[in-house]
Order: sequence, then structure tokens, then C-alpha cells
Amino acid sequence: MTEAMRPYLDRLQSRALVVGVAGLLATGAGFAMNSEQFYRSYLLAFMLWAGVALGSLSLLMLHHMVGGGWGVAIRRGLEAGTRTLPLVVLLFLPLALGVHSLYEWSHPEVVAKDPVLQSKQMYLNQTGFYIRAVIYFVIWFFLTARLNKMTEEQERVGYRAIRPRLQRLSAPGIIIHSLCITFASVDWVMSIEPHYFSTIYGAIFMVNQALSTFAVMIFVLCLLATKEPMRGVVKTQTYHDLGSLMFAFNMLWAYVSFSQLLIVWSANLPEEIAYYVKRMRGGWEYVGLAVFLFHFCVIFVLLLMKKIKRDPHLLRKVAAYVLVMRVLDLFWVIRPAFSHGMENGAPASHFSIHWLDIAAPVALGGIWMAFFAFQLKKRSLEPLALE
Repeated sequence: MTEAMRPYLDRLQSRALVVGVAGLLATGAGFAMNSEQFYRSYLLAFMLWAGVALGSLSLLMLHHMVGGGWGVAIRRGLEAGTRTLPLVVLLFLPLALGVHSLYEWSHPEVVAKDPVLQSKQMYLNQTGFYIRAVIYFVIWFFLTARLNKMTEEQERVGYRAIRPRLQRLSAPGIIIHSLCITFASVDWVMSIEPHYFSTIYGAIFMVNQALSTFAVMIFVLCLLATKEPMRGVVKTQTYHDLGSLMFAFNMLWAYVSFSQLLIVWSANLPEEIAYYVKRMRGGWEYVGLAVFLFHFCVIFVLLLMKKIKRDPHLLRKVAAYVLVMRVLDLFWVIRPAFSHGMENGAPASHFSIHWLDIAAPVALGGIWMAFFAFQLKKRSLEPLALE
């Protein structure tokens, strides 16, 4: 990293840390007041920011496979994002401790009364939950360590000499990583409603993570590239390419999300439709409508505009907006699961929002961004210059 960029990254790190610490104090107070609500809100926050770290790993391996100027521009950011994995492990510990507050399959008395949970007990049990989490993180640490070590060598011997090795690791790495994301999304999110199942669930979360990662990387790049010496390095076409990719992944998110809804709705199986019945009654239907209008439609229109994609100031604002919409989408996916009830003989829940649903994502976001900025300062940003 050039010394000229250090003050900007120092400022980003310090401001993010202040926000994160303030948010942690607030969420700590929330835990003391209502531990059940704390874990529910914390799950939302964890999935958002762990998703950015894991999305960084996905996009980094994708770039090593296919190349392209878009990846060169954000490669150092993606590498720094992967190196936040130790922080993600620490952030996972509250979820590991809050299993009984989040997952009904962790209660033997509940399982004993539920034939469906009994049939899934070989997979949905605490021992398996912890063992699988360890396996996921070991694989992610291995991929992160190898990729970052190879890119360190790149600075000495050149990217072209290292790229074949990066491709040989990334090709199977993407497949293994995809399997880990699929199983992790089932363990950490889908199993909060253990009667529901979806074969596309893991794909939805992979796309979600990539979209969140593009939003964060574009925001940081646009922020730094407005300052010297980065201003003369990042080209207008780079912004356009990254904006187009964020547009594409927003479209892909809409496609996989609607595909899941369409398949469940057309099959009309009681064990599946309960998932959407909860989310289309009791006020949650308005949240779903807001996700459709403001996550898909608004972003679709904004990123169709060439002017926005080529202007770093406007693109940065759109990236921040995308990240906020990712919180809204996760809120609609996760929170209705914890409002149990029946309405006209069908599972139902009533809309509610707690201040921890806002405080927890802000807290973890501040801490994650501070650690990300710290990692970003460790290496030169010069991959922005084509190698």
C-alpha cells in the first residue's frame, strides 16, 4: 500500500471501529434485556457479514479462473475480505452458544414429539452441527491461506507465472466451497424451520453472498479511487464493469429466489408451503413486497443507467443501498421463522421488528469493516494496475 493511501484507510478503520464498538455495547445491552431476541437478530447480522467474507473467497476464485479487469480492480479487496475469516470464526461463537435459543431440533423433548424431527435427527443434532462447522472453517481457512500465499509470490515472480497454480486450486476450490456454503446455509438458517427443505437454498445464499460482496468492494473502491494516487489508476470502464456485474448478480438473486417460490407454490406440498404462508400473512407480505420493489425493481432501474455505473460517487451510493437491501432480504428470510402461531388452520406469524435487528448488523458491520481495512493496509493496492 502506498503511504498516500494510508490516511484514508486509517480513517475508514477508525470510523468503522467506533461504529462497531458502539453497536456492540448496544447489542450487549440487548442481550442482557432479551437473550432470545439477541440470538435471532445476531443470526441475521452474522449471515450478512460472514457472507461478505465468504463471498470474497467465491469471487476471488472465480476471478482466478476467468480473469478480467473487474477482478484486477478489486482483487486486493477480495483478498483482504478472505483474511477476515479469523474474525468470522470469533463472530460464530455466539451462534454456537445460542443453539438452544435458535434451533428447536436441539431440544430432545421437542424432537420426541415430532416424527419429522426424529427422521432428521441423524443430521440435525448438536454434535453434527459443531463438527460440520469445524469442517467448513478448516476448508475455508485452507483455501484462504493457499490463495493469499500464492498471491504474495505473485509480487516476486509475476502474476502470469503464478496464475496456472491459482487456477488449479480455484477450480476444485469453487466446487468444494459451494458444497460448504450449501450445507452451512442449511445448518445455520434453513434448520431454524426444520420441517422445510429446498434444494436451491444453498445456491440462493451463494448468490446473496456474491451480491453483498460486490456492494462492499464497489463501495470501498469508489471511496478510495476518488483520492490520489488511486484516482488516476481506476478507469471509468472499471466502474462500468463492476456496476454491470452487480446488476447481473441482482438479477440472478431474483431468478433463484423466484425459482424457489415457483417450485414450492406449484408443488403445493404442506411441508413446503408453510414456509411461504408465514411470509405472506400477518404483515410479512408487505416486507416481501418491499423486497421485490426496492431490492429488485429499484436496483434494476438504477443499474440500467450508464451514467450511474460510470460515476464513482453515484455508484458508491447504489452499492450502499444494495447492502441495506440485503439486510431487508435476510430479515424477511430469517425473522418470520421465530414468530410461531396458527391462523385459519395454517402456520402464521405477525410482523414485528426489534431494535436489535438494526443494532446487530451495524455492530458486526463496523467491526468487520475495521478489520477489513486493517487487512487492506497490509499489502500494496497495485494490482489495480494491470499486470
